[in-house]
Amino acid sequence: LENLLKYSDNIDVYTRLAEIKKINKIRFAEYIKGTTNISVNIDSIFDVQAKRLHEYKRQLLNALHILYLYEMLKENPNMPFQPRTFIFSAKAAPGYHMAKRIIRLICCIANEVNRDKIIGDKLKAVFLEDYRVTLAEIMMPAAEISEQISLAGTEASGTGNMKLMINGAITLGTLDGANVEISEAVGDDNILIFGLRANEVEAMKQNGYYPSNYYNNPIISRLIERLISGISGVSFEDIASSLIGQNGRGDPYMVLADFDSYRQIQEEAALRYSNPNRWNKMSLINIASAGRFSSDKAISEYSNWIWKIDKLNDIK
Repeated sequence: LENLLKYSDNIDVYTRLAEIKKINKIRFAEYIKGTTNISVNIDSIFDVQAKRLHEYKRQLLNALHILYLYEMLKENPNMPFQPRTFIFSAKAAPGYHMAKRIIRLICCIANEVNRDKIIGDKLKAVFLEDYRVTLAEIMMPAAEISEQISLAGTEASGTGNMKLMINGAITLGTLDGANVEISEAVGDDNILIFGLRANEVEAMKQNGYYPSNYYNNPIISRLIERLISGISGVSFEDIASSLIGQNGRGDPYMVLADFDSYRQIQEEAALRYSNPNRWNKMSLINIASAGRFSSDKAISEYSNWIWKIDKLNDIK
């Protein structure tokens, strides 16, 4: 795969890579239309977060940001804006009430955003049911941003980020799990990193984390109030309370602490996407650098370092 790096300044290769991505986006858009009846803008950024639904993976952070973009566009529909389609797919454990509430929040945001004719194709949100391998096979080749936004220090590794990387999606995430290795492989210019580092998270926990302090941020306070007042006719006061907490405590996965940093890295992503050659070069470098996550490499390292067994060649 690293041999692809010799084409990292080749405009013709960028163009062909973009053509392939567009074909995959069209195929995925047809799947979305067929399963949800939602039409998405092929020329928008396909921003994907597909993984188990859990508070530490912070689908809630992504959802709040979509709500923020929606509120901005409603106030100023003619503002410069890179069109985006946010795609979620996830399953929640049967007894995990908060995870199910977050799914409902995402669906309610999608219902409100997607029906707003003033917003049109500038912003769409989609929740795809029944996440599985056959869906991933359509989704991952079409993805352009790979959301890997768990709180630093909580993700053991992650493998979806590797599959998205080899399909040319740019990782937007924290320095957590395999994102650390992806960052080392592609370099700082070819990944979108935001948020607290693991040592900063630990320090905040030790010193006492007070999410209510972030309520002074007018953007955050407005989003919290919006959760309470209701989205598509449903109040999410329970989610708001989990963020602010009683007596100023709550937000165990520091969604509010990382919100501003996340918002800023999303702005940077939109800026980079507006330069197709830059974006396609980033994509090519990600594909070319994905070899370190090969399962063959992993088995070889386990054999050498852990199992300490020899390789058998030419077995007959």
